[in-house]
Amino acid sequence: MSEPAKMTVSRLQRKKRSGEKITLLTAYDFPMAKFINDAGVDMVLVSDAVGTVGLGRPEAVSVSVEEMIYHTQAVARGASRAMVVTTLPFGSYETVEQAVATGVRLMKEGHADGIHMEAAAADAPKLKALVHAGVPVMGHLGITKQKIVRSGTIQIQGRTAASAATAVADAVALANAGAFALILECIPDRLGQIITRSLEIPTIGIGAGPDCDGQALVTQDMLGMFKEMSPKFLKVYLDLTQIIVTALTQFRTEVERGQFPSQEHCYAIDDEELGKLLTQLRNKATQ
Repeated sequence: MSEPAKMTVSRLQRKKRSGEKITLLTAYDFPMAKFINDAGVDMVLVSDAVGTVGLGRPEAVSVSVEEMIYHTQAVARGASRAMVVTTLPFGSYETVEQAVATGVRLMKEGHADGIHMEAAAADAPKLKALVHAGVPVMGHLGITKQKIVRSGTIQIQGRTAASAATAVADAVALANAGAFALILECIPDRLGQIITRSLEIPTIGIGAGPDCDGQALVTQDMLGMFKEMSPKFLKVYLDLTQIIVTALTQFRTEVERGQFPSQEHCYAIDDEELGKLLTQLRNKATQ
């Protein structure tokens, strides 16, 4: 059976028009990308959360363009059907020129199918320039690294009329600039519904309510592999941490007790060939 066609921007937008939900999960390496691809998920996001979830850093702002390229290459090898979108890391799109240069690098060297950028209405010229350069761009509103860096805390956006109006204006500006989709992170569900209904492009929610056109999670979070954070929107589908640690502990115990490897895990040599080898070794020892 042939593999389904590659997910594209036009297919994602058709899914919105037909009311089909879009799915997005994160990956930073080949095995996880292949798992997500084989599960039929529409999009794989190479998020700069690789800094924390993948590399164990206390923050994500230090992730470099070169690191994003490296991880995107690995993910692209595993996602033959899912659309691969990679993130413009913090500080890599401060000007229009820098945004285009970084986006083009991530596409050409990382082999991404599109770019993900945290943005607001003020960033619309950068997004428009990227699209003009042939780079598909998915915007990101709500909780962003920029807001966390400025405030030092994670603050839910859109809980006041003024904040919600700003979010709507940002969403419209990014859509008008040419974004093919928007991620809405940690905003009130009714605001997520308003933005989704206001736009022709798909919205993908992560803590933005069920009325978004799609839903996203960090894969390591939903598999119980990264427990340092537990946001309200997270649903843990499987606790792989316990499963993995149990398996690794069993391996250590069996090795220490001499139970592994057993005969079934060993390769054999014919008795006649073994005899020849031992004879050769004895002869060399007596020479």
